[in-house]
Amino acid sequence: MILVDTGPLVALFDPKEEEHASCRQTLSAIRLPTVTTLLVLTEAFHILAPQSRGSEALRTFIADGGMAVHFSSQEETLRAFELMDTYRDHPMDLADATVIAAAETLGTRRVFTLDHNDFATYRIKRGHRLYPVEII
Repeated sequence: MILVDTGPLVALFDPKEEEHASCRQTLSAIRLPTVTTLLVLTEAFHILAPQSRGSEALRTFIADGGMAVHFSSQEETLRAFELMDTYRDHPMDLADATVIAAAETLGTRRVFTLDHNDFATYRIKRGHRLYPVEII
């Protein structure tokens, strides 16, 4: 399973984005299920603009099963808040925090992101160990 961050979603559905072609190529090469969080979708729809063609295409992509949406539990939301505190010296926004919390819950380390700097800093907790994110 691969979690998808905001950047690739915006790039995939806005042809004017610099990373549009490379994100399309990466997505077409992915053979594992993809999933995103509700807060990542919120951020992507905000950036794409609600009535844009990109926003419409993203809604269709999700509705047609192109990507699953993970809904956080209360426990997972509190973990996202904890992560934001942990990374306060390298500010983590709530969307990124939900991606890492979802990765912990879903048992994956793979994240499709354009935000290499931040995600290279974040760690995914498994028991008492911390593991780096596998950036796609």
